[in-house]
Amino acid sequence: MTRARLVITAVVLEGRSQAEVARDYGLSRAWVSRLVARYREVGEAAFEPRSRRPLSSPTTTPAEVVDLIVALRHQLASEGLDAGAHTIAWHLAHHHGHQIAPATIWRHLKAAGLIEPAPKKRPRTAYIRFEADLPNQLWQTDFTHVRLADATDTEVLTFIDDHSRLVLACTAHDRVRGPDVVATFRAAISDHGVPAAVLSDNGMVFTTRLAGGRGGRNGFESELARLGVEQRNSRPNHPTTCGKVERVQQTLKKWLTGRPTATTIPELQELLDQWREHYNTARPHSSLARRTPAAAYAAKAKAYPTGRAGAHERVRHDRIDTNGKLTLRIAGRLHHIGIGRTHARTPVIMLIADLNVRIVHAITGELLRELTIDPTKDYQPQQRNKPDPEGPACC
Repeated sequence: MTRARLVITAVVLEGRSQAEVARDYGLSRAWVSRLVARYREVGEAAFEPRSRRPLSSPTTTPAEVVDLIVALRHQLASEGLDAGAHTIAWHLAHHHGHQIAPATIWRHLKAAGLIEPAPKKRPRTAYIRFEADLPNQLWQTDFTHVRLADATDTEVLTFIDDHSRLVLACTAHDRVRGPDVVATFRAAISDHGVPAAVLSDNGMVFTTRLAGGRGGRNGFESELARLGVEQRNSRPNHPTTCGKVERVQQTLKKWLTGRPTATTIPELQELLDQWREHYNTARPHSSLARRTPAAAYAAKAKAYPTGRAGAHERVRHDRIDTNGKLTLRIAGRLHHIGIGRTHARTPVIMLIADLNVRIVHAITGELLRELTIDPTKDYQPQQRNKPDPEGPACC
């Protein structure tokens, strides 16, 4: 028997005074009085614990706002956009005039069964985070795969600004090739200026540094060197170095799932242009204090290249072909160098410094030819002595 039942029995059934019962049980007279009054009002229900819920709660989120939170969650998720509590809070404040804390939004989403347990992730302390101080101080680039409606595989090339996450360029290709990278990069610098540095992985369209010294600089490397842009490459098997551009590509793919699948590359490019505009100007970014990338990019002065890249030197061992020619790839383009049939099958050493080439006999050390490559021509002909138009001098 609970203490409340003992008190009620002593007062109501035994007829003892409330003051006497309070004294015997070590209780306050006021509490005994309230308990007896409640028993006489509701009977046996007086022995059940009562809810401590307040009769009113002025700070409770209105039901219509809770419904709006849930609707925004479904709408953003269906469009392939970020639908987290902070993003919903931004939309509520900017488009609906409601200032709701993200923690409150998260609580309502959980109550509605819309929160899934987060997967186990590496702790934040395990990552080394870096961010450029100024726009155009560092660009990141990468490409990813996107399938068309008929399952045809295409590739999407992206350039972003490391400081602001602004998507500088996003282009669709059947396959990303070296000239595509150069053309997209030139379009980006035409709109946004020349960056101080560019970061990429070690794909052959970006760098030939892991190609064993064969082929020299590709077109993209040559373009960066021409503009004095510092080129940076991630270490092999370290994708987190280019994590910002890869995260942007993940956001792109999620957005594409909320749209009809493109059937052609031009249709895919139209979708990419729509996404780029939305991402840059209408989507709040969590790492930018809920600003858009366009706002963050315009908030500071732009960085610029600080110097020109040094000469690219390499040594190549080759053999003159049966037609008396050698081949040399510069800026991704293959050039043919005429040596002469008299030197066919001769082993040579090519000493290359950018466009300046010296060709030496590998056995005798004889200098066979020295030239500066004309990048506009495929074949580099031998220089022949022109005859004197006045003829030989008389004795």
